[in-house]
Amino acid sequence: MATTTTTQKKVLGTYGPGSSYWVGDGFPVRNLFPSNGIQLEVSPFLVLDYAGPQYFKPAPKRRGVGEHPHRGFETVTIAYQGSVGHRDSAGNSGVIYPGDVQWMTAASGVLHEELHEAEFTKNGGIFEMIQLWVNLPAAHKMSKPRYQAITKEQIPTVSFPGGGHARIIAGSLNDASGAASTFTPLNVWDIELKAGEQVELPVPEGHNTAIVLRKGDVSINGDSGQLSGEARIATLGQEGDTVTLKATADSHLLLLSGEPINEPVASYGPFVMNTREEIMQAMKDFQSGAFGQL
Repeated sequence: MATTTTTQKKVLGTYGPGSSYWVGDGFPVRNLFPSNGIQLEVSPFLVLDYAGPQYFKPAPKRRGVGEHPHRGFETVTIAYQGSVGHRDSAGNSGVIYPGDVQWMTAASGVLHEELHEAEFTKNGGIFEMIQLWVNLPAAHKMSKPRYQAITKEQIPTVSFPGGGHARIIAGSLNDASGAASTFTPLNVWDIELKAGEQVELPVPEGHNTAIVLRKGDVSINGDSGQLSGEARIATLGQEGDTVTLKATADSHLLLLSGEPINEPVASYGPFVMNTREEIMQAMKDFQSGAFGQL
């Protein structure tokens, strides 16, 4: 009988936030990349901002980020606490509630705004979200924008024997396929582990992989890496096809893996393209009104 062998991915490094700042007046974020200088290790992912947890007092005016453009990539917003209202120039609008995910493909260009939802603004409360930017390959950067509003009920869950679970936002685990449609092969798994629980997770050979700790204490592949506290990240190499996680406290994690996009990256603020000339064109298109109107 043939046996299947697995190889653990190598932990390349562990990091805390590279910078902290406010996005608008509604999102106090800790940036885990690219401010840590690990961009090549996390392709196709571009940016990860961890917003909160932070208490907001009741307010008469909605906080957040007003009208702004994007081109050449996707934004993925994962809500844990609080709620955000969204609308864009492609005619999409809605509210992201706790447990929901908004997957917006800016591609050829959109204008959008993100503001605390009206009831959350009125009542106040704890706000906690992650926003992830996902790169698009050159062949799709100028494709038509699209919007995936994914409710918590639409996200499949894989339960672990120790009492934890993984919500499969994108990609696949065991027999569960993620709710989001993606342009390149990638996994986005929202994981909770109980204290003392250990899981071995299959992650494709050749994928760049990162483990993001929102809160808790977890070891990666035995003593190879340790993430403790809040807002920490570990990057892992492309070789190997498993990652073993052991929690010594209740832990909340995000596993990201993806086939790297081996193309040049040219970026300027909200535009991510392949060349400087494409960035200049994006700026001209935005200024001329080609991104539409809210």
